[in-house]
Amino acid sequence: MLGQQPEILILGIGNILMADDGVGIRVIERLRSVPLPAGIEVVDGGTSGADLVDILAERRKAIVIDAVDVGAIPGTVMRFAGDSWTEHAHQAISLHEVGLGQAMSMVKLIGVAPQELVVFGIQIQCLEPSLELSRPVEEAIGSVVQQVLAEIEHAIR
Repeated sequence: MLGQQPEILILGIGNILMADDGVGIRVIERLRSVPLPAGIEVVDGGTSGADLVDILAERRKAIVIDAVDVGAIPGTVMRFAGDSWTEHAHQAISLHEVGLGQAMSMVKLIGVAPQELVVFGIQIQCLEPSLELSRPVEEAIGSVVQQVLAEIEHAIR
């Protein structure tokens, strides 16, 4: 389970078959085309469920991108840091057996939680079978990528 993992994790979560739920994966796809410094792992978490525990364990910093439904304007990007995420974890769109909130509870319980957690939640518009993101969510991807890159820059200083 645990071992030497890159210090900084960028994790996209979601299901690309369910329209806007796939936004976390689409951000990861975009980030893979950007040169990143050493020591950073970019992971398509898809609908990993319990595997998220292994993926998140023992990181200095984890940056997670996921779809949320908090009633905001579709495409709105929200940044949650540390435990502020737990207040909104139930609003993440989890179409898998273990969501981010549950995975974070598990890594905390066993003492291997990331030292720092930042979650970018993107407000969905559409959650139905489709490979396409809604226009507002698609348009938010560039902003999320820039915010993730700023988080990386801050973390490696």
